[in-house]
Amino acid sequence: MTTLAQKIAREYGTPSVAVDLDRVEKNIARVQAACAAAGVGNRPHIKTHKSPALARAQRDAGAIGITCQKLGEAEIMADAGLTDILISYNLLGEEKMARLAALMQRAQVTVAADNPVVVESLGSAAAQAGRPLDVIVECDTGRKRAGVETPREAVALARDIASRPALSFAGLLLYPPEDAMRETQSFLDDTLAGLRACGLEAKIISTGGTPNLANLGRIAGATEHRAGTYIFNDRMMLACGAATLEDCALNVVATVVSRAAPERGIVDAGSKTLTSDPGGGLDGFGLILEHPQAKLAKFAEEHGFLDLTGCNDRPNVGDVVRIVPNHVCVVVNMVDRLIATRGDAIAGEIPVAARGRIV
Repeated sequence: MTTLAQKIAREYGTPSVAVDLDRVEKNIARVQAACAAAGVGNRPHIKTHKSPALARAQRDAGAIGITCQKLGEAEIMADAGLTDILISYNLLGEEKMARLAALMQRAQVTVAADNPVVVESLGSAAAQAGRPLDVIVECDTGRKRAGVETPREAVALARDIASRPALSFAGLLLYPPEDAMRETQSFLDDTLAGLRACGLEAKIISTGGTPNLANLGRIAGATEHRAGTYIFNDRMMLACGAATLEDCALNVVATVVSRAAPERGIVDAGSKTLTSDPGGGLDGFGLILEHPQAKLAKFAEEHGFLDLTGCNDRPNVGDVVRIVPNHVCVVVNMVDRLIATRGDAIAGEIPVAARGRIV
């Protein structure tokens, strides 16, 4: 019997990136229900799928809006009719401010900032647009990525935003470590107290992360949550307990093209497909569903090196396999289209419209 992976290989060739629409829809529904149960709005991050069609599916299921990491992603989404957009990234530069001003003419945009230089730049965009721009302060509560590091800094930046006639202070953006709920709550409580003392209100308190879906409801005052990876899931989500294998909706379909020795082989998905993202210290670069004991040990650009020393059932040249990637978001950004499947059938294609929109 011909498998679905073999059908994909025959029609599209390999490597191809396939998504199971039944699993996608279950993932969307599950997270929407979890947000509703916790009393927070669902604002999914589109950096994972980069697809207006999938963003509309999330919106139609009840999402209050979407999150974009880059201005280019937001432009693609707005052009597709998704008009409530949070850009959760510092934006700088005259070119971006002109584009942001144009985006504000066709979408309700909120942007994040964590320093006065960005705030000053955002004022230029709002002035060009001729309308106020909502700005939220990004706060670091332990992840050590971006964000102000103290409640005092958060309040000071909020006051800076509120003092500028073209800007409106709208709230706070958090991306807390999964094990730092107590510290995050303390940071938030102190910040809110400081804001109240200045006569300011945080209408938006946005939390984030697919692993933090397990913490929904634990941050008192949170109004919305941003998660992206949950729509497809990957090995990182399996490793941290945020997903099961049944929740993994995206596979890279590849072909075994070489078995030069008994203990090794090559698949035709290399770093230009699966990427060399280690996934936070995972062993290997993907889970081969047909041969879970095989290890995808290393890459060249078009070669995936198989270590078969721990594998009793070893693949043959010509076998078509399905690979769950370490990090699904970067894999999607490598392809122009996703092959949509439903049941045992190919259902069509989903363009990755915001692919490469890194500016």
